Amino acid sequence: MDIFQVLSMLGGLSLFLFGMTVMGQALERRAGGGLRDILGRLTTGKLAGLLTGLGVTAVIQSSSAATVMVVGFVNSGLMTLRQAIHVIMGANIGTTVTAWVLSLAGIESGNVFVRLLKPSSFTPVLAVIGVIFYMFCRSVKKKDTGAVLLGFATLMTGMEAMSAAVSGLGDVPEFREMFLLFQNPLLGMLAGALLTAVIQSSSASVGILQALAATGQVTYGAALPIIMGQNIGTCVTAMLSAIGAGKNARRAALVHLSFNVIGAVAWLSVFWIIRAAFSPAVFSRPASLLGIALCHSVFNLLCTLLLLPMTGRLERLVCRIIREGREAAPQPELDERLLATPSIALESCKSLGGELAQSAAGALRGGLASLRELTPALGKSVREKEAFTDRCEDMLGTYLVRLSASRVSAEDSARAAGLLKAIGDFERIADHGVNLLESAEELCEKGLSLSSEAVRELGVIASAVQEILGDALRAFLEDDLQAAGRVEPLEQVIDGLKEKLRTSHILRLQQGTCSIEGGFIWSDILTNLERVSDHCSNIAGCVIDTANNNMNIHASLRDARNDGGSFQRQYLMYREKYSL
Repeated sequence: MDIFQVLSMLGGLSLFLFGMTVMGQALERRAGGGLRDILGRLTTGKLAGLLTGLGVTAVIQSSSAATVMVVGFVNSGLMTLRQAIHVIMGANIGTTVTAWVLSLAGIESGNVFVRLLKPSSFTPVLAVIGVIFYMFCRSVKKKDTGAVLLGFATLMTGMEAMSAAVSGLGDVPEFREMFLLFQNPLLGMLAGALLTAVIQSSSASVGILQALAATGQVTYGAALPIIMGQNIGTCVTAMLSAIGAGKNARRAALVHLSFNVIGAVAWLSVFWIIRAAFSPAVFSRPASLLGIALCHSVFNLLCTLLLLPMTGRLERLVCRIIREGREAAPQPELDERLLATPSIALESCKSLGGELAQSAAGALRGGLASLRELTPALGKSVREKEAFTDRCEDMLGTYLVRLSASRVSAEDSARAAGLLKAIGDFERIADHGVNLLESAEELCEKGLSLSSEAVRELGVIASAVQEILGDALRAFLEDDLQAAGRVEPLEQVIDGLKEKLRTSHILRLQQGTCSIEGGFIWSDILTNLERVSDHCSNIAGCVIDTANNNMNIHASLRDARNDGGSFQRQYLMYREKYSL
């Protein structure tokens, strides 16, 4: 093997790994909401979890990536440890799909229809279609489809280049001797584990083994231990991803390692006994590409069949290794591991955004309650809720900006933009809750009180604000477009109500029933309540815009006001309900 063949092999390997990465990432983006839906339907049942892991891994073509996702889900509370075990088992089966696709390169036949199944026949067509989609289509989904096709074409080109470059190795004595060494099962397993740990993809390492099999020097006796070792090597990615994660996330990564190590050791022992006792002739035969794919699938199925009945014991094992301990109180967090799966990362953001929204609503309600009866405990609660919303907004803002910098679908981009806008409005609502609390504290400190008429009017506008806040919160948490549609008419009523209350306040000043100092505080209270309704209007607009994949909130609000019949009916109803 000369220097040019070595360069060709390295070039083929580079194209193969690059194509697999591009294809996997594009498939992940293209699946988008599909992955989110699969996760949403996940149950604690073994079969459901198994099929989920199989399906997700078959889509993104990487058990390492799927397991890293699982570690992130567990760390974010989106999945329990028991669910994670079943998904990890399914992921090991799903990763075998790649080997079956690559085995098509070994098809040999004079029949034109059979030859069309050979990748070298259809890869150029896929590459042309991929280039057209990627370069000339504006749709993000079509571009991702093009990237999938280009990634597949690239990895198959790399596979063929590797196979061609190493084909001459069959005549090299040193190469034959190397694979004779791998007849030792322990050495073969170690080689497979090290190769997979380096490139961090069992699918890619199986592809490399298939390319080497083209030399005719890779026997089944050597290939089987290598395949078993590859399952152990692929655990490196998940173990690295668990560093710094929560206790259950570390347990999920350890489940992946334990499952693969126990399965590999158990079946390697069986392999060793069979070889020593019976010396089957098949172990000495050269492995084909199809044969390696079959061995990879059968081995992973056998591992799953062996350990699936023992998921409870596996869970107890990792819980014993990583014991319960005192951990800091839970803090709002977003797992960076989920950035690799934008649709799932957005679900995590929406979950934390929901906590932020409820905390902001609680701060506003507490601020209103303090105007009726101020207590130290209530004041502390309002300020704690406002501080929580500040922390969440900072965290979500940074995370969503990073998420938006990656390639996401148009739907996910609209959801991220809408969420980013909405959390800013909820944070300001919490601020207004604190402002109302401070107004109550100022009244108390100065020994002032509102007149009976002002108290009555405050009750009317406070009820309207609490209703509009409830609708905005429901619209945000449940994507309820009907609740969102009720916000704008009520916001218009609150605007008019504020002006009426200002006029009433001026009359009280003229009549001497209200002090000037108390009047300033009253004016601040009205301003805060009116601005809360404005923020609720913005939140409802974001919900409507996100549903329509259109981030033009001003146009949405204008359209809502111009929707004469429905808007006018609701406006008149609210005006009657909150009349003075």
